[in-house]
Amino acid sequence: MELEWLADRFGDKGALLIGGGIIGALFGAFAQQSRFCLRAAAIEFSRGRVGGKMAVWLIVFSTAIAGTMILAELGLFSATETRQLASPQSLSGAALGGLLFGVGMVLARGCSSRLLVLSATGNLRALLSGLVFAVVAQASLHGFLSPVRDALAAPLTTLSIGSNDLLLLSGISERTALTLVLIGLAASLALALWRKIGIWKTIAAFAVGACIPLAWWFTKAMTAIAFEPVQLEALSFTGPSADTLMLFLSRPGSMIDFDVGLVPGVFIGAFIAALVTGELELQGFEGGDSMRRYLAGAAMMGFGGMLAGGCAVGAGVTGASIFALTAWVTLFSIWIAAAATDWVVDRRLPARQSRSTLPVEPSLPAGIQTTE
Repeated sequence: MELEWLADRFGDKGALLIGGGIIGALFGAFAQQSRFCLRAAAIEFSRGRVGGKMAVWLIVFSTAIAGTMILAELGLFSATETRQLASPQSLSGAALGGLLFGVGMVLARGCSSRLLVLSATGNLRALLSGLVFAVVAQASLHGFLSPVRDALAAPLTTLSIGSNDLLLLSGISERTALTLVLIGLAASLALALWRKIGIWKTIAAFAVGACIPLAWWFTKAMTAIAFEPVQLEALSFTGPSADTLMLFLSRPGSMIDFDVGLVPGVFIGAFIAALVTGELELQGFEGGDSMRRYLAGAAMMGFGGMLAGGCAVGAGVTGASIFALTAWVTLFSIWIAAAATDWVVDRRLPARQSRSTLPVEPSLPAGIQTTE
């Protein structure tokens, strides 16, 4: 078996690192080509249009869920073994963290995964914002912000409702859920065809979604051959970004695992895709106001993602693929906050400022009247 050879050759940790890097590279390359972005989809939808950006996100979302459920049907994966379903999760943290993440996502003009992909193409705004995101995520996990995170996560957990399994709580069977998801996938493909996003972008979006069940399968397969316990997981960028940051500040080899391979893998995959297609371009901040906006948004995403237990991908796609209730709460909160922030910050405030700066009609001397 190939994974056994990989583990024998590089060790369990080395195999996890390589697997995370390969899956991350696939995600990064196809995310760069498909322009997969929850922020773009949420803004497009909130402005009353269901277009190409929404079609891409829906393809990714439905493919991830369908693929994960098919794995479970084949007996290659069990969602009940995942951390999200096997242990209590915070509902208050999911709601509050999702709201913070949604606001930050709009301010930073991209979620954590999108910032990582953009930074690989030469976007220095995204690179600096991604570093701030990772620092705040680490501070929220183990640093001075962790007591605040714990206090906000404590009031309401899934212990109060008995489970974090949305299918169990709703009484919907897995077969029924899979049927609905496949219908959703067909509808998203029809939307992509209607909006003419192109065959390549459609394939790339499908490949991004397929990376989720691929990661579930890989980490599940590693649990069967590894001598040490392996966490069953897929793609997320809040915790892995914090872990990758700490890797450079810790003793070499002390934090080697799937997560640490994922983040560099996404960067490399996105860089190669942009290089091949001629899309590498250095971009910087356009002024102090722009910089403050990006960094504030990145900080809010770092804390919000850690509080919620996942980001736009970690909760919004990976967690949703196993029907974790907290992940769906986080996703809903992200959508609501993103739409509200876009309306206030990018639509209403600029419109009000433009009205306030209109030239004032000069007053006319007494006795002189204008003509129509």
